[in-house]
Amino acid sequence: MCLEKETFLRPVLSEVIVCRAAARYGKRMVDIPFFVLVRPQMGENIGSAARAMYNFGLDRMRIVAPRDGWPNQAAVALASGAGRLLDDAQLSDDLADSLADCTYVFATTARSRDLTKPVYSPEAAMKIAAEKIAAGGKVAVLFGPERAGLENEDIAQANAIISVPVNPSFASLNLAQCVLLVGYEWMRQQGNVEHDVVEMAGTNWATGQEVEHLARHYEDRLEEANFFYPDHKATSMKLNLRNMWSRMPLTRADIQMFHGVLRQMVRWKERGD
Repeated sequence: MCLEKETFLRPVLSEVIVCRAAARYGKRMVDIPFFVLVRPQMGENIGSAARAMYNFGLDRMRIVAPRDGWPNQAAVALASGAGRLLDDAQLSDDLADSLADCTYVFATTARSRDLTKPVYSPEAAMKIAAEKIAAGGKVAVLFGPERAGLENEDIAQANAIISVPVNPSFASLNLAQCVLLVGYEWMRQQGNVEHDVVEMAGTNWATGQEVEHLARHYEDRLEEANFFYPDHKATSMKLNLRNMWSRMPLTRADIQMFHGVLRQMVRWKERGD
């Protein structure tokens, strides 16, 4: 039962916020990971992180001991349409309390921390997260404060580490950038990413018959222009030309344009004669 109170930064998460989020998202309270911002320093970065999360369908934010307090108007300004994530953010002043209901926790860090833990890429980590959530678990991902990232005491509470392959001489990522990377990999695991798509812009792919007709058109006109010279190379030249047409991903609009180019060149030549 929801408690009728608006208490922030208590040792436990606010029941009001939890209940409000549950009412809004229903069953979705258990099918996506929590993103936990640990001691974030700037409201702007919290807002940018919320926006990055929402880009990839993630709307379960937890905030641990924000430096500038909460609510934070700077966060709202930078959320840019993702303000409801901030409204429903679950607040705590202690990381352990924030993770109390989680069954598996990832910590993001770019540096070796002398702690024995499995280290995953964002892609591998989100694959594991998807599997654990599908099995009924609750997964959280920790993101550290902007200045120095997570402390060893924070990482010690995680089951595994997420490490982004970055330039070793400049490994520091902005909070929202790190959230964006992990969020993108989460969406990939849901099958919501089209890895290869072509915008057809009002046309369709050319058929084999249309490509064949284009190839014959060029061969005939080039033959008339004595392009295939010397004779002993004509066969290989025609073969190379045919191979070029078949190798190109031509649309019907492309075919029409190439026909038009050749016709116009022939007309220009005839006018010159």
